[in-house]
Amino acid sequence: MLQGNFFRGLGYLGEGFGLIRQPGLRMFVIVPLILNLLLFAVLIWLLAEGFTVLIAAVMAWLPDWAWLQAFDWLFWLLYGVVILLMFAYGFVIMANLIGSPFYGFLSEQTERYLTGQEVSDDSGWAQIFKDIPRSLAREVHKIVYYVPRALLLVIIGLIPVVNLIAAVLWFVFNAWMMSLQYVDYPADNHRVSFGALRRRLAARRLSALGFGLPVALLAMVPVLNLVVVPAAVCGATAFWVREPDPTALTRL
Repeated sequence: MLQGNFFRGLGYLGEGFGLIRQPGLRMFVIVPLILNLLLFAVLIWLLAEGFTVLIAAVMAWLPDWAWLQAFDWLFWLLYGVVILLMFAYGFVIMANLIGSPFYGFLSEQTERYLTGQEVSDDSGWAQIFKDIPRSLAREVHKIVYYVPRALLLVIIGLIPVVNLIAAVLWFVFNAWMMSLQYVDYPADNHRVSFGALRRRLAARRLSALGFGLPVALLAMVPVLNLVVVPAAVCGATAFWVREPDPTALTRL
């Protein structure tokens, strides 16, 4: 049975938007925000140049059945949504590769703000640069987890009729990935392995999907997606602090 609270999960991103405005946290948002702005400008140019070409290429995979021609508009819409979702998560992947050391520190400062307790004895800009190799390795681990599952969904999307559910599957998968992506920052600060994090979120799956869904949706909105990343880091940290860990009981 699915555990957690979907609607409580929805609230964490809103809390994250409130947290990034706090004076003690704002300074850790500015640098990655500038980097995200530059990255977004490049990616939106690439999407604008290639969107129609990508749609045409994917549509070419459909068999030339007469009855399918009447549904061309529907397949165009579904594939368009899938491409936008892939663009959204692609932006998140690149933004997090660039800003991961800053976001780990932002998560640490957010947890200190929420709990009043230090997460680590080591802090400051020197620690941010020291953590770059570990942070990048963690991001690569998430990409390795994402790619084969994304490819499976792409294959499903190419199967006539079955591909009608592909967009729904992409939304659910992206919501799950957004939760994994961002709750991983506080998990990494506590030296929790990626496998242990997956088990912890799976035990609170409804809360995790509730948190990840609005992140996935807002990541597709131009300009807003620039600030959703740091807000999601703060919201994920609130998730980490407030959502109980059912797997801890099984380890006792």
